[in-house]
Amino acid sequence: MKKVLTVALLTALIGRVCAQEPILNGMEMQVDDGLLRVEFVKSDIVRVRYTLEKEVAEPDNDICLKREPGKVKVKRTDEQGYVILRSDSLTLRIDRQTGCIAYYETAGGELLLQEDEAAPHRGERIYVENVTYDESTRRTVKTADGDKEVTDVLKRDTVGSSWKWRLALTFKKKEALYGLGGHMEDYMNLRGKRMYLCQHNLKEVVPVLNSTAGYGLLMNAGSEMVFDDGDTGGCLEVGAAPQLDYYFMKGRSMDATVRNYRWLTGDVPLMPLYLFGYTQSKERYVSSNDLISTLKQFRDNHIPIDMIVQDWNYWEPGSWGHMKMNSRDYPDKRALVDAIHGMNAKLMISIWPSMTNSPQEKDFAARGMLVPGTNVYDVFRPEARDLYWDYANGEFFSNGFDAWWCDSSEPLDADWGNRGPAYGWDSQAERFDLCSKKLGDALGHERSQLYSLYHTKGIYEHQREATDVKRVVNLTRSSYAGEQRYGTVIWNGDTHASWQSFAQMIPAGLNFVSTGCPYWTVDAGAFFVRKGWAWFYNGDFDKGVADLGYREFYVRMLQYATFLPVMRSHGTDTPREPWRFGDAESPFYKCVLDCIKLRYKLLPYTYSLAADVTFGGGTMMRPLAFDYAGDEAVLDVKDEFLLGKSLLVAPVTKPMYYAPNSVPLEGVEKTRQVYLPRGRQWIDFWTNRVYEGGQTVTADAPLERIPVFVPSGSIVPLCAREIEYAALYADGDWEVRVFPGRDATFTVYQDAGDGYAYEQGERSSFQLIWNERKQTLTAGERQGVYFKDRVLRLNVVLPDGRSGVLTYDGRKQTLKFPRKKG
Repeated sequence: MKKVLTVALLTALIGRVCAQEPILNGMEMQVDDGLLRVEFVKSDIVRVRYTLEKEVAEPDNDICLKREPGKVKVKRTDEQGYVILRSDSLTLRIDRQTGCIAYYETAGGELLLQEDEAAPHRGERIYVENVTYDESTRRTVKTADGDKEVTDVLKRDTVGSSWKWRLALTFKKKEALYGLGGHMEDYMNLRGKRMYLCQHNLKEVVPVLNSTAGYGLLMNAGSEMVFDDGDTGGCLEVGAAPQLDYYFMKGRSMDATVRNYRWLTGDVPLMPLYLFGYTQSKERYVSSNDLISTLKQFRDNHIPIDMIVQDWNYWEPGSWGHMKMNSRDYPDKRALVDAIHGMNAKLMISIWPSMTNSPQEKDFAARGMLVPGTNVYDVFRPEARDLYWDYANGEFFSNGFDAWWCDSSEPLDADWGNRGPAYGWDSQAERFDLCSKKLGDALGHERSQLYSLYHTKGIYEHQREATDVKRVVNLTRSSYAGEQRYGTVIWNGDTHASWQSFAQMIPAGLNFVSTGCPYWTVDAGAFFVRKGWAWFYNGDFDKGVADLGYREFYVRMLQYATFLPVMRSHGTDTPREPWRFGDAESPFYKCVLDCIKLRYKLLPYTYSLAADVTFGGGTMMRPLAFDYAGDEAVLDVKDEFLLGKSLLVAPVTKPMYYAPNSVPLEGVEKTRQVYLPRGRQWIDFWTNRVYEGGQTVTADAPLERIPVFVPSGSIVPLCAREIEYAALYADGDWEVRVFPGRDATFTVYQDAGDGYAYEQGERSSFQLIWNERKQTLTAGERQGVYFKDRVLRLNVVLPDGRSGVLTYDGRKQTLKFPRKKG
């Protein structure tokens, strides 16, 4: 009998391991105790699903675009113990027993990534609870994030099950990994790190890895996750999902990986021109008169600005989050907007998913459109998104407001209060446990991280239905894969003003944009300036702008923000307008003005980079590894980045002049060390001094200067005159800086600056081409219909002093430079 059972078990095992079924573009097979489905989405993207249920599922999470599957030419062969799937780009080697997948470059046979051979996919059944709340305990609690309604849990009932998954991976020894979103944890290269992926005020989750080895991974799930790269290998753990589901995206470069990510999840709409100017915000402007008079002071002092922001508390006292401006301080919304527009600026409004003690809350509650136990609307229901838009449109958009600030879009935090002296910024594991439970209980663990994705979807789709003359701008604090297609800009949350915190912002932003979500910004000056009552309220400058130490800190942060995709000033505790930092002769005031004016000088460059994001799949703000992955020295550089391919920016993240409380610092060198990647010469943007690449140089960094270097073979178009708002950038002269040493090309883009006519072809572009051998700059023929007859005077300047002028009317023209003697 024992022998018969053994044979029977062996027969069943063989049947289970060997059962294979060809499917369109791939195959489905039984491996160990699970079902593995592998399919090419296109020749260089593979989707992998593994389940311990009877069949794989199609999740309803809106991460990826819904596409009809197309035919991909895939060749299947069998080897001893393996199945081989091969496209013209990728070759997969799949272990028939364990399901371990190894990914190879088809052309050269190079191994890109391999799952763990012994146990690549592990699943553990978990049980799903339905949480019932005791409505009699509902109460309002004041927090740093505003008034929140909380309700005690009455009972928990097990109502079903889900699965916790572990994807085990074997990374190559020298590859570097980036992505997973923006996390204030001071990590650049994620090799050897443990990362907790859960939405939080200071964490913006995007479950995407981008590798220098030539690939990326997108986890197609909506729950909390953990990434770990330890001594025994790497893994991604998914907290709750019906199946393990991920995409392998091959990329010959990190840019190519980003393009494949966007092919899966959606392209990035073009942001309006005004967003690439300067945005002034603070907590908060208290009335229409306050907004108008502040903006007028900018204009009277000829300080460039394009947008001013109304933060929270414009509603009636006690009605937190109500999208209704109180009539005492804001008597006429249309008149307010007209006044702002009359000064050639835009108005952004803060709106919240939560609502307390207001007719709006009662309306949502009566319709059953609040998340149980909370005061946030149920964003997963289309009819709730419709109702939310009705309020936002009725009060704001229909009255001419221009841009959204969707604050607190996590939408719940479990630790945004005083948790005692042992809890702090580095309590990542505890924070993960607290927030995962909070969000999972309220939203359901399988979609606990997706709130912001659906929140931004609702705003974007409704505004697009309402008009095509105003582009969607949505500044929000939470992110997820796919959110870039909804006109979003992500900022890094309510940070505190310390030099250490500032330094952490740089790699946080660089990892965020490495995922394929391109628009990132910060609160210049940090949000919390002084020390307060909770772990996050931990700034070093109790006197705010009265402290020379804070003024220095603010200048350095604003210099950094000048080179971000979006430049904005915001925070609490102290004012942020330029004139708050000293009189007209103050070095701090002058530096603040210099930063803002430089931002406008860069507009021809930055708006063209934005167009490349939309039309070319580009990334504006770039880790050095995007362009110099072959130089191992750049892989963990966390305090430098590129804006486009032509500006290497090295922010100053240490004080040189003052400690807090205006204490002078003695003997501090006004320099910083900057690594210049090998393979290029580098030219100091300010002095034109030339350096060889592959070395660390000592760069001058006085208060008025942030070190910036340009690689040889670059073209940087600039505004030649000072302008006070972005729409003026296309008029008058441009300065075109050419940095020779090799051939160079830059594509200049122009359109109306707002609206979606560009989608129907109302746009134009032309190329600037430097020929190193001939020493010529050519402005190519203008492509497209916009600015068809516009004439631009291009003042061309080289670092060695040579210069010339092109009067460009849309026809191809070439300017030749004589070689400089000596």
